[in-house]
This record gives sequence, structure tokens and C-alpha cells, in this order.
Amino acid sequence: MAPARTGEAGRSLQLARALALLLPAALLAGAWGSQLIGGLHPCEMCHWQRWPHYAALAPAALAFAIQGRARVLLIGAAAMLIAVSGAIGVFHAGVEYGWWQGITGCTSTIDLSAGASAEDRLRAILNAPINRCDRAPWTLAGVSLAGFNAIFSLGGALTIFCLLTRRAR
Repeated sequence: MAPARTGEAGRSLQLARALALLLPAALLAGAWGSQLIGGLHPCEMCHWQRWPHYAALAPAALAFAIQGRARVLLIGAAAMLIAVSGAIGVFHAGVEYGWWQGITGCTSTIDLSAGASAEDRLRAILNAPINRCDRAPWTLAGVSLAGFNAIFSLGGALTIFCLLTRRAR
């Protein structure tokens, strides 16, 4: 009976490791795709949600090269970072839905080329789109991108932790 547990525990660890790498990579790809292809420019809090996913990629990738207990700790660290992004997503979605006040101002993307004249730079500043943190630029069934990040990140982190717990038993 012990070999079956080892097999199941091994599969759980492999799945947790793959999920810890693929989830932040997929969410970042979606964020960049919506920005570069869909034209949805991120606000400041959108960027905040990306940072933990970038950070999660490092321990998740390293977990493929490390053996033993360190591998489990790396996967757990990646899951924690994914959960942090989800928590930021909850906060951002709450700001978008008007549940609470945000803590940041609006942001804008401005191209201030070095060779542009002062008049061209001023025109660029005045004509730049403002990306408000309290307005969802896109929703699906009433759920914003921040809301989807919260759902997928927190659900994924919980799944990874459950898989690691199954492995530990």
C-alpha cells in the first residue's frame, strides 16, 4: 500500500509544481495580451497584481531543478506569491465595484521621446489616456480583470497548497 501513496504523492507534487509555474505565466500572458492586443492599458493597481506573479515564476521554475524538501518549499513560496496577487486583485476589484476607496491616484502612459519639443511633450501629456483604478475597462458577466485575477490566483494558490498537503500525508 505504501508504493501507491508514494505514486499519488509524487503525482500531487508534479501537479503542484506545474500549476505553480503555469498559473502565473498564463495570467501574465493574459494581462499582456489584453494590453498589447486588446488595447486595455493597465492602471497602477493592475501593475501591482503582476509583480507577485513575476516573482512567483522564479521559485516555481527553480522547483524543477531542485530535489527534496527544498522543492516543496519553493512550490509553497510560489503559491504564497500567487495568493498575494489574488489578494491585491480582491482589493482592486473592490475599488472598481465601489466597495471601498482606493489608495492610489490614476495613472497614464505617456511617450515623452527624448527628441520631442517641449510643446510636443505638453501635448502628449494633455492627450494621454488616464487609466483609472476605480473603473473596470472590461468585464465579463460583471467580473472585471482584477476580479478574474483574484478568483484564479486565490483558487490556484489554494489548489497548490492542497496538493502539497496531500503530498505531505
